[in-house]
Amino acid sequence: MAKLVPLANIEPPLIEQLLDRAFGADRLARTSYRIREGTSWLEALSFAALDEDDFLVGTIQVWPIALTDPDGRAHPLLMIGPVAVLPERQGEGFGKMLMLATLEAIGPDAPLPQLLIGDPEYYGRFFGFSADHTASWHCPGPNDPARLLLRCANPAILPEKGMLGPWQN
Repeated sequence: MAKLVPLANIEPPLIEQLLDRAFGADRLARTSYRIREGTSWLEALSFAALDEDDFLVGTIQVWPIALTDPDGRAHPLLMIGPVAVLPERQGEGFGKMLMLATLEAIGPDAPLPQLLIGDPEYYGRFFGFSADHTASWHCPGPNDPARLLLRCANPAILPEKGMLGPWQN
């Protein structure tokens, strides 16, 4: 039986090894890393999945980011991801379990919209994410606009256009 633990309980080298296995050694060049550059993941919203032998099989992280509108105003968001599962353990429900735990920790009345880069069909069907309001948002690197997904009770609170990047206090 799998269990979830706070990601902060896992040694950082183990997290990095899992991420390399799940996404490849070139993962640090991805646009998602540029969006959250210089920030730290949020401990209260980030988890690890352990299998029945207490072996690390998956992780999820949440990051403070912002959408900066054309007038320079920053609108805070939560960026979910990476959602990582060891390749040989994918399809066993670990990713879904991690997403559900994170969304529960964020809460149903989340004050901040959530963003992720991922498969629109999967994240839309199971978790309510959509690209309907992100078409004119820009990223600090290449991206597929159809995979830039938002979950927000009232997307009208966010600007139509803007640039995604790290949250600066």
